[in-house]
Amino acid sequence: MNFIIKPLEANHQTKVLGIYKLGIETKNATFNTTVPTWEEWDKGHFQHSRFVVETGNNIAGWIAISPVSTRCSYSGVAEVSVYIHPNFNGLGLASELMKILISESENNGIWTLQSSIFPENKASIKLHEKFGFRKVGYREKISKLDGVWRDTILFEKRSLNIL
Repeated sequence: MNFIIKPLEANHQTKVLGIYKLGIETKNATFNTTVPTWEEWDKGHFQHSRFVVETGNNIAGWIAISPVSTRCSYSGVAEVSVYIHPNFNGLGLASELMKILISESENNGIWTLQSSIFPENKASIKLHEKFGFRKVGYREKISKLDGVWRDTILFEKRSLNIL
């Protein structure tokens, strides 16, 4: 399959938010139940280290990071979001996005990447483990989704540049 990875830009917003909506609908990707506006999404993510993967004329997926805290001591800690359109699952596109995200985030001063993943989201767990994320915690009944308590597994990857 031919694909191109390029920086995520404002003109990708409709496709990016559409893929995010599909992730919301799985009930295994996020606690969010509504799609944010582009302005909310854009403000909530770093301007660097955000990419889309294109196949033909389609945006097949995206990856971006968001700050975990406003405290300056955590300025190098970011949470990963990666979403692939269901029509393109299993083709290795998330791996391609993760490769470039890790490199680019380190180039921009990020020393720790983290992800909070539902235990049921086996594909995301496998992806993170493949790239050296390690399980650092299990958060039982951390929040409700549609009135049901859900657990998450916290994964973390430290930059080799700080060790």
